[in-house]
Amino acid sequence: MDRRSYIKSGAGVIAGGLIAGCAGSDSGSDSTATTTEASSETDASMETDTATATAESVVPSNVVIGSDIPYRPFEYETTSGELTGFDVDIAQAVFEEQLGVSYEFKPTSFDSIIPSLNNGNFRIIMSAMTINETRDEKVDFSDPYFTAYQTIITRADSSISSRADLEGSVVGVQKGTTGANAAEELQSEFDGNIELNQYDQITGAFSALKNGQVNAVINDNTVNAEFANQEDNIEFVEGEGVAAESDQDAPPYLTLTIENYGIAFRQDDTEFLEEVNEALTTIKDNGTYDEIYSEYFSG
Repeated sequence: MDRRSYIKSGAGVIAGGLIAGCAGSDSGSDSTATTTEASSETDASMETDTATATAESVVPSNVVIGSDIPYRPFEYETTSGELTGFDVDIAQAVFEEQLGVSYEFKPTSFDSIIPSLNNGNFRIIMSAMTINETRDEKVDFSDPYFTAYQTIITRADSSISSRADLEGSVVGVQKGTTGANAAEELQSEFDGNIELNQYDQITGAFSALKNGQVNAVINDNTVNAEFANQEDNIEFVEGEGVAAESDQDAPPYLTLTIENYGIAFRQDDTEFLEEVNEALTTIKDNGTYDEIYSEYFSG
């Protein structure tokens, strides 16, 4: 029974008992018993409603997800306007299939996405977001669900063929990303002799590279690969990097960093985070994760 209607009927029972008492009935003890029973049932109903509200606060019936779109192949729209991508499919597996709730993505600029989360504009962030110490001071992260590397792409006719060749060049990055951080570190290493052009979305940096407005783009390897595979004159800068130095199964191009993606939560959302971690573990154990991965990435 709905809490509101239950309280109404409970109040009617109490009122009836009071009228009987005022009429001088010998059933005073029965009236007291009826009132006590009604009060107990009301308390039980309120406890049930509180439990329901708590469950709803832990795992909402609809999860609103902040995400920087487009960021192919993690989240992007098809030509028909349908949202798809690796993060989108992982969200479906975690929320719809494991937790039994609906979900929706809310497009948000990446450089303001953490403040937007903490302002309550959405419940979580799924946006190919790297776990790092700076972000960890503002949000809590799920267990890692993807490993990525910062990489460099250039035009095929470029004279840039190594990390050192970036000195004196113009590099495109997306604002607020670890690609921008990696470029800033190179800028410091080369005593400021790198010009950084920062764009609201990575597509702006890619367009600038094609049009000759920047000499290179520093960004996540899989996103760079998606762009390079679509463009005949775009290629990775090759060479060994931190992935090879760390004895990892390094990709065949230069890697500037090794990073892990996580789902970001507000710092007071621990119970929901734990539920999501359990769901992530399940989809990794039952093969769902591997199926999704193989759809978007080779190897």
